[in-house]
Amino acid sequence: MCPPSHDKRASGRRLSPAGHLAIGLIWLYRHSLSLFMGRGCRYAPTCSDYTEQAIRTFGFWAGGWIGLARILRCNPWGASGFDPLPESLPKEAAWYLPWRYGRWTGAHIPQEHRLD
Repeated sequence: MCPPSHDKRASGRRLSPAGHLAIGLIWLYRHSLSLFMGRGCRYAPTCSDYTEQAIRTFGFWAGGWIGLARILRCNPWGASGFDPLPESLPKEAAWYLPWRYGRWTGAHIPQEHRLD
């Protein structure tokens, strides 16, 4: 993953204290629990990378919901494959309808990028 200064979508956005805390918890997960659980993510980029990118790009609230949807999709019955961060937020999403930020199924992943 590119540092935030090299990510063209993340430029200009400052992280809130909640965003910094969330990214710190992701870092802590990567350097502790993840080492014991193994590297078994069904997607590329990994769920922790995806969630960090989402928070850096879209902020804590929207990015957190996008990341949560991805983490919940990462299960044996879910889809798999290459699943990059969306370029923009869905038009139907709003702060008071946060579940609309996430892509809750793998239907958006093209068949040629799927591993399942």
